[in-house]
Amino acid sequence: MGKKNLFLLLLIVGTAFWGISYSVTKYAIGQASYATFLFYRYVLATVVLALIFSKTVRRLKRADIVTGALLAFPLLGSTLLLTIGLQYTTASQASFLTGTCVILVPILKSFIYRKALPGKTWLASGMALLGLFIICMKEQFSLSMGDLLTLGSAVSFSLYLIFVERLAAKRNIFPTIVPMFATCALITCCYALLDTSANWAPVTLGFWMSIVYCALFATAYMYTVSNVAQKYLSAEKIAIIYLFEPVFGALAAFVMLDEALSWRLLIGGCLIFVATFISQIDFRQYSLPLTKR
Repeated sequence: MGKKNLFLLLLIVGTAFWGISYSVTKYAIGQASYATFLFYRYVLATVVLALIFSKTVRRLKRADIVTGALLAFPLLGSTLLLTIGLQYTTASQASFLTGTCVILVPILKSFIYRKALPGKTWLASGMALLGLFIICMKEQFSLSMGDLLTLGSAVSFSLYLIFVERLAAKRNIFPTIVPMFATCALITCCYALLDTSANWAPVTLGFWMSIVYCALFATAYMYTVSNVAQKYLSAEKIAIIYLFEPVFGALAAFVMLDEALSWRLLIGGCLIFVATFISQIDFRQYSLPLTKR
């Protein structure tokens, strides 16, 4: 099995971890404050990865630490917005909304690199927006706070993917992973200390099991695989693999949280799925050749 196919498989497994993490996170922040949840999540992920890759940590250079710290900001921004948003929206809906990063990545890259977008991207964007409208708009035709925060999370995560892709093309970014998570742990620690409602020692066993799951599988495993994979796969290709995430997210929410799969979620989710596939298909290879007369 080639490295590309191996990382494709590892990423698909990771999307299952991520999809389930929506329900796990929603449960955890119902037991304690989201600030302490994020702090413990990043601390455990940092410690585990530092132990596993101790040789790499001992050889860290200043550039690795600085780069990891810079990558921490869009990553943490995405996680923080999503975690707060899950307090106001369902886990299944949040998983579909974050799936819009597949559309956002090429759009944001076009603005950053000042390149024109192909027509299929605009078509896909329109379909995705229609899907979002169906999913999010309530009877009052307004977006909820949770929906807005989740969409903000998708934007921040898209920027994270673009920055990682750019760095991976120039250097080995594997050594930046531990400093990145350590920076996230430090920032969330400061954030939790300022949160007067923070509960530092929840007695609920489910909360600590959620920390272990999110730290090891949804954070340490997934982000490590994702960062290394971008040496072999583009940000757009990785983003489309994340299409599996809403599927696992919706199923987990149905089983774990007893969330209903409404017709709006199903129809809007299907539109987003179709839009993301359109954005990635190369229609030129399916076009009929022109014959000269």
